[in-house]
Amino acid sequence: MESLWQTIQSLSTKNKKWLADKLVEDLKGDEEYISKEEILAGIDAGLKDLKAGRTRDFEDFIQEWEHEVQA
Repeated sequence: MESLWQTIQSLSTKNKKWLADKLVEDLKGDEEYISKEEILAGIDAGLKDLKAGRTRDFEDFIQEWEHEVQA
């Protein structure tokens, strides 16, 4: 690792920035991403279900959620 660090330190500022951007890009690729539009669509669908009476009670929701967390 020390050798790698020395190599990185020897890079130009432009190459260090490129490397940093690639590392951040790689880390972001590992994250699950939900866009703003997806969040708003989910809220909208939930509100429409609520308005139409297509909802379940809280206990059922919690039981289903606990089952998914344990899986």
